[in-house]
Amino acid sequence: MKKVITYGTYDLFHYGHQRLLERAKALGDYLIVGVTTDNFDLERGKMSTCNNVMERIEAVKATGLADQIIIEEYKGQKIDDIQKYGVDVFAIGSDWEGYFDYLKEYCEVVYLPRTQGISSTQLREERPMVNIGIIGTGSIANRFAPESKFVNSNAIVAAYNPNKDECEEFCRKYELKQAVSEDDLYELCDAVYIASPHYTHYDYVKKALNKGKHVLCETPFVFSKEQAEELYGLAEKKKRVLMVALKTAYCPAFVHLVSLLKSGAIGDIVEVNASVTTLTDESSEKLNKDYWGGSMNENACFPLLPIFKLLGTGYENINFYSKMKNGVDMFTKAVFRYPSAVASFQVGLGVKTEGNLVVAGTKGYAYVPAPWWKTDYFELRYEDQNQNKKFFHTFAGDGLRYEIKDFVTAIFSKEYFYSKVSKKENVKMAEVQELYLKGENLYKL
Repeated sequence: MKKVITYGTYDLFHYGHQRLLERAKALGDYLIVGVTTDNFDLERGKMSTCNNVMERIEAVKATGLADQIIIEEYKGQKIDDIQKYGVDVFAIGSDWEGYFDYLKEYCEVVYLPRTQGISSTQLREERPMVNIGIIGTGSIANRFAPESKFVNSNAIVAAYNPNKDECEEFCRKYELKQAVSEDDLYELCDAVYIASPHYTHYDYVKKALNKGKHVLCETPFVFSKEQAEELYGLAEKKKRVLMVALKTAYCPAFVHLVSLLKSGAIGDIVEVNASVTTLTDESSEKLNKDYWGGSMNENACFPLLPIFKLLGTGYENINFYSKMKNGVDMFTKAVFRYPSAVASFQVGLGVKTEGNLVVAGTKGYAYVPAPWWKTDYFELRYEDQNQNKKFFHTFAGDGLRYEIKDFVTAIFSKEYFYSKVSKKENVKMAEVQELYLKGENLYKL
């Protein structure tokens, strides 16, 4: 029996895919088709996939051409699969001409002609676009604009900043057609990315939702539970997507870490501790009390993410300990008590600590090195070091492309869409910020 193997993403399955599989099938007696996983696609920087892996497998299966369907999960797997399944021929589209010649050591390599005039890329480009307007043109917006180009079905069409000179410079830099007024921006876009100073978020989000726009808002979201609940209620009423751009939550490594720990990989979780600290110029707006500056307001959402993901939002008590200067906290440590666990975090703009994440369990612990909020690697460690495991995932670019992909996908989803940071979690984050600002259980050092 002559075995043939081929691989692909098979997104938006079309006639070109069908013809390629037919040509591969004709090369032998038994066809094995490898379908890439969602995570592998993300690791390779493919942010434009529209169908999930199960939908893509079903599309291949429906052709009746595959004798066996396997999952491609990692780089280098092709060699393993060729040897494992006793493959005689490796077949792939001619646009990869020469790339897979290294496989000739293991089997025959055939580059198949592709069907002209149709491709998944073309079909994705023909799909409806999400036109995004940016409010705020500071440092994070300067990362958002180039990152958005890695995600299909979106386009930045305009930007707004009350400082017109800064806005025009931003538009020139990213070749946007126009720097516009706030009202004109709403007219031009379907969705709004809010990257303005955090004390303006509530007003901008509320106005954008009332204008019928989908909203992706930078962190911190808002500073009170009531405001958060109001904005989510408005989004539900208007049937619009409201997401918070907490980039760590969307990164493949962090998602994998949470899934492993929630499934008992280190036993029962007893403690979570996370640190996010930087040394900041004291003249920075981040330390200006008039602009709601300070370590808690700037960074608390990041360590709150793993605490709420792993222990839930039902904490029983929280205490804050802050080192103050000029009316803002240069450093804050927060300690949570849960029914059967504890959690703590450190945030600082004027104090430096090791920026790692450690999760303690009854069977072992998880360690994520600094900077853990850009998670691309983590370890599970045990008493018996022979059981230790290391996990590596790509953190592509500045990491914003993952949240942009989820935002665009959520807008196009006609039914249920799983949000990486839930309404409940975002409301609780706002509640913690509010408790701190009110000075509840706050001890100043």
